[in-house]
Amino acid sequence: MNSEVTFWPSGRTVKVKPGTTLLDAARRANIPIRTRCGGKAACFMCKVTVRPESELQPIADNERRKLSGLDGCHIRLACQARVAGKVDVEVPLDPLRAAVERQLARQAEQDDDLW
Repeated sequence: MNSEVTFWPSGRTVKVKPGTTLLDAARRANIPIRTRCGGKAACFMCKVTVRPESELQPIADNERRKLSGLDGCHIRLACQARVAGKVDVEVPLDPLRAAVERQLARQAEQDDDLW
């Protein structure tokens, strides 16, 4: 039986086998998630937010220790969280892209003020 993972804000969905990590599912869906450690839960860069109704396998002790309580806020490490069923994942924008979008929004506000 396949599981289904939907990545937001793109809305892209991919079918994967249960037990697949969110990072591997993202790669199959061509969704970039930053990581430096190769999926070993060492860099903490692959944090994602999962929607509360998402079906994931129970969090492992290693991931729980790394998150230091953030798992209660629905934050998971994409390299460690494993799919069990239907999952909805919020992928944060790359920091550089987010900064560019903030700057463009500020510029648009300033342009609106001129008119």
